[in-house]
Amino acid sequence: MKPKNSYTHSILFTSALVFLTLIIFSCEYDVKTINAISAVDTMPVESARDIEIIYSESGTVKVLLTSPLYNKYEDDNPYMEFPEGIKLIFFDSLKNEKSQLTANYAISDEKSQIMEAKSNVVIFNYEKQEQINTEHLIWDQKKQIIYSNVFVKITTKDEIIYGAEGFESDQNMDKWTIKKTSAEFNIDNEE
Repeated sequence: MKPKNSYTHSILFTSALVFLTLIIFSCEYDVKTINAISAVDTMPVESARDIEIIYSESGTVKVLLTSPLYNKYEDDNPYMEFPEGIKLIFFDSLKNEKSQLTANYAISDEKSQIMEAKSNVVIFNYEKQEQINTEHLIWDQKKQIIYSNVFVKITTKDEIIYGAEGFESDQNMDKWTIKKTSAEFNIDNEE
């Protein structure tokens, strides 16, 4: 009798193991299917390479945006994404280049008109020869300001200033203020 009982336990154990394996694999397949279906919802409705977008106001060009890759998403909160970087050139009223912003990544919310730039963000003011370096920056297009709440380095003709908590400026970088200056160094222009 012992061999029969052991044989029965072995069959029951094997059957339970096969049943459990089928359940696990069928659940995994369903999760993969669900992920694939939901990924379709996050696909861009527009995608383009090497793009130029011109922002104008009353027929006057204000900003030229260029990017190697552009993706546009439509949902409750439509947005544009620039996963391979971005370059913005800001113009004055005479169509002269006033300042430039570059970053390795950017995303722009169409409803709020707020653009976030991340990773190696550099802003340069041509007229003043000033440069801002940071890792995260926000451009509020409605208010026409740019700001950051993270570490920032500002290089002017005469000095290098470090801000521990970012800065705020108009979008042309004419007037800026640093939040919580952490260091300031004078540049010796004499050679």
